[in-house]
Amino acid sequence: MQWQVFCTSTITAEVTDGCLGHDGDLSYLQWMISAWGWTVSVALLALIIALVCGLTVGTLRTHPSRLLATLAACWTELFRNIPVLVQVFLWYHVLPVFIPALKSASSFLLASVALGLFTSARIAEQVRAGINALPAGQQQAATALGLTLWQRTRLVILPQALRLILPTLTSEAMNIVKNSSVAFAVSVTELTLFAMQAQEETARGMEIYAGVTLLYVSTALLVNRVMVAIENWTRVAAR
Repeated sequence: MQWQVFCTSTITAEVTDGCLGHDGDLSYLQWMISAWGWTVSVALLALIIALVCGLTVGTLRTHPSRLLATLAACWTELFRNIPVLVQVFLWYHVLPVFIPALKSASSFLLASVALGLFTSARIAEQVRAGINALPAGQQQAATALGLTLWQRTRLVILPQALRLILPTLTSEAMNIVKNSSVAFAVSVTELTLFAMQAQEETARGMEIYAGVTLLYVSTALLVNRVMVAIENWTRVAAR
């Protein structure tokens, strides 16, 4: 195993001092760290989009209005039944033809939106399941207190449902880190694209992919720890 490949210059192919390049001459270690930053950025933006859309759509799935519930169901079925890579290509190659404003959007943004909407459909189903798992008495008690539908949902139903689904949200947050690799298909320089290009340039695929794998695993485990901390923080003590 020639780990010094990470200290090699991407331009001169010579080992650099301290594994750091100078004057724009990056080492492969610096390139990999930069790619890791793009991976985290794609995953974070996609997760924000997925949570906002997923909570909204999942709540609407249980709305008394049949029209709103049907529209939310259509959203869920549309985004979860199209492969995420296909959705990335649709946002990058197809939709800009019909929405000219998207032509100026960066591939980073388009990939993040595609991944976020794909994940939102999965989160929406989890939110719906969490709401339906609550005892009917919660809704009835909130109604008896004179709360409106919006107040019942915001103050009573969603807080309890979110506590129930936090373990599954943890899995989705970890999955979104791994699924961010689809961004390589539209030339976002994240970890997967870095690994493919660096392996071709250095012919040291074992070391390159081992380093990338370590970063993916570390990031997913960090996300897991953060979500577990949130779960412990929001847990209601038994009485």
